[in-house]
Amino acid sequence: MTKYAQQILNIVDSSSEHLTAEQIYLLLKETSPKVVLATVYNNLNQLYEQNLIRKVSVEGHPDRYDKAVKHDHMVCRKCGSLSDIYLSDLTSHLQLQIPEEILSYDLKIEYICPKCRNNVNKKNDDRRD
Repeated sequence: MTKYAQQILNIVDSSSEHLTAEQIYLLLKETSPKVVLATVYNNLNQLYEQNLIRKVSVEGHPDRYDKAVKHDHMVCRKCGSLSDIYLSDLTSHLQLQIPEEILSYDLKIEYICPKCRNNVNKKNDDRRD
């Protein structure tokens, strides 16, 4: 593993957020000022292909990267924010319904986050006044 790949893996694994490639680049640049964005993208792709990190894609938003630890996500339909959720593993239940071997799955549950719900409620209250 290259020096940059190890540093990127450390950034992703130590983050409590779901970082974009650009956010990872800015964090990496603090300790490695000569790094370029293309290097970050190349290493993220390699780490993802090696199953060392997860890529979380949400329509209309840049891909974000996450720890390889098994968990699922709740995605706000309004703002795209991601929250980790830890559900029981559904592989055996899904395997009963699918004739092919399941290697992995990525569950994203869409909802409206509390912040967006509050914004909608506030707008509705403002209209009533």
